[in-house]
Amino acid sequence: MIEVNDIHKSFDGTKVLKGITTCFDKGKTNLIIGQSGSGKTVLIKCLLGLITPEEGSISYNGKVYSELSGDERRDLRQEMGMVFQGSALFDSMTVEQNVMFPMDMFTKKPKSEMQDRVDFVLKRVNLVDAHKKFPAEISGGMQKRVAIARAIVMHPKYLFCDEPNSGLDPKTAILIDNLIHEITEEYNITTVINTHDMNSVMEIGKKIIFLKNGIKEWEGTNKEIFKTDNKAVTDFVYSSDLFKKVRQMYIEERN
Repeated sequence: MIEVNDIHKSFDGTKVLKGITTCFDKGKTNLIIGQSGSGKTVLIKCLLGLITPEEGSISYNGKVYSELSGDERRDLRQEMGMVFQGSALFDSMTVEQNVMFPMDMFTKKPKSEMQDRVDFVLKRVNLVDAHKKFPAEISGGMQKRVAIARAIVMHPKYLFCDEPNSGLDPKTAILIDNLIHEITEEYNITTVINTHDMNSVMEIGKKIIFLKNGIKEWEGTNKEIFKTDNKAVTDFVYSSDLFKKVRQMYIEERN
């Protein structure tokens, strides 16, 4: 679990985060949503330890980040996995080399042990025959799965995903959503996803944090978001005619 307590962050005198308090639950897919400029990216960078809030605190399973020593912070970062928006794979490395990279950097495990772990995570993301391929030789959806395999290869306690469905077709996006959700529950990871994808919100939003102008405007589940009367949330989530119809059908079925 990650607990966020009244954090504030400003840049050049402009407040970006204004007293965010929430928690991201273990074993659940926690989604951060909101319009561009709402503070989503800054919040996730604070969670990753890349940005330091001016006020407030962030705790990881009860350990306050600002109170940790340098070595303890380094150890904590090794418990974090990250899936970047563009996958961020190394073009000059094969799939298995990309996945093995974090272990090469941060562990002294024997090569055979690292290879076994790479084989396991690639099998877990359904990429059993792609070891020797280069990123340019596989599809965008496969690249995302490689990025997920790399993110979990170090047995992380915390998994962060920045727009994991960006650039994918709807069918592949659903497969990636389901994979992240399965891995989160299977390994009891605290997963935090920054997304604009409303399909993700509806399908895997076990907990949803909605930010507006640096403030936590609303939080709840993908079931509760159908029922909320918060206008800022409904205007954002149900901005398209299709989603407005879906919400109306949901309300009518419950009445």
